[in-house]
Amino acid sequence: MLALTSIWTTVLLAAAVALGPLAIDMYLPALPLMAESLSASATQIQLTLSIYLTGFALAQLVCGPLADRFGRKPIMIGGFLLFALASIGCALAESIETLILCRFLQALGGSAGPVLGRAAVRDIYTPREAARIMAILASIMALAPAVAPTIGGFMMVSLGWPSLFLALGAYSLLMALVVAFGIPEPMNPQHRQSLAIGSLLRNYRRIGSDIGFIGYTLTNSLAFAGLFAFLSGSSFVLIEFFGVKPQHFGLFFACVVAGYIAGNLMAIRLGRKLTPDQILLRGLVVSVSGGAVMSGLALEGVNTVWAVILPQIVFIAGVGMVLPQTMAGALASFPGMAGSASALFGFIQMVVAAIVGVLVGYFHNGTPVVMAVIIGICAVSALASYLLLVRNHAAAEFQTA
Repeated sequence: MLALTSIWTTVLLAAAVALGPLAIDMYLPALPLMAESLSASATQIQLTLSIYLTGFALAQLVCGPLADRFGRKPIMIGGFLLFALASIGCALAESIETLILCRFLQALGGSAGPVLGRAAVRDIYTPREAARIMAILASIMALAPAVAPTIGGFMMVSLGWPSLFLALGAYSLLMALVVAFGIPEPMNPQHRQSLAIGSLLRNYRRIGSDIGFIGYTLTNSLAFAGLFAFLSGSSFVLIEFFGVKPQHFGLFFACVVAGYIAGNLMAIRLGRKLTPDQILLRGLVVSVSGGAVMSGLALEGVNTVWAVILPQIVFIAGVGMVLPQTMAGALASFPGMAGSASALFGFIQMVVAAIVGVLVGYFHNGTPVVMAVIIGICAVSALASYLLLVRNHAAAEFQTA
């Protein structure tokens, strides 16, 4: 077993948490082909993204309290095993309805990694240290979605889209072994919570009535929703509208992920001089700039791949600065119930993203306009959430020098 504060523990946690993004990013290049193969519309196939986020959100409300009672490791291992079984179901699906059902089950298992990874970081570190560690963890995690669409594109062309889900299932089994034998239990036994309904409701009421928690969570959710708008619409915009080959889609996606990593690294660097909330504000300004430029170019009819990709890189760099600070800020005040706080945080994040994903699919008109405008709106809304809710109710430790 590794030491909890070892950099290798952080690496292994990142690898485990990366299962969630991989389940989204790896099959993005296959969406148009899957729609054709299963005789589904663009709206129906994009529903496999939104239903995944919906199941992901609902399951977190359960696995968070379970982890506060029984510890992080057993819940993560059980989640990974369920994910593997559901992945096999996805690979064998012969109708869009079956695929949607299996994606929902996949989400139930996949939710354990991210929600408990955040909780584990809060278990181990102080709030300000957690912001730095989450930025490092996010940078490591970003390597997976950076290469996943490229790998997915080539696998789809050579082996067919079901192979993507078989690969995800194998990865989840590997992560179950990693968590079981490589990572110590991070939760302090003194922080174990009751599973009595009254106790759970009191915990969630306390967390949900904290203005600082609400502010950080909404700011994070709206920024993440802008990212998800790109995930939901980019394959149709780039592959169908601009004619990018599926096996090349991942290269453009990797450019966007590089922007996210750059934002994470900038947050780590600025963390030596600035408070997390100061970094958060700067990241939001960067995201608004990227979203505004993309929206403006799309509305003006500037239809080139780089008119989408370059502003998205700017937007996502800001998101890379925003997400670690808001995650740490939301959990800062709840060391004794980090699992439940992380669960409610993740639930809200995923619900907002799922709604945005549905909107992108519903209003998609075959051009980049809908996706770009929604990304711009998400960026501005995230900044408004910070100014109205977070600025005057920041986590106490975030304001110390």
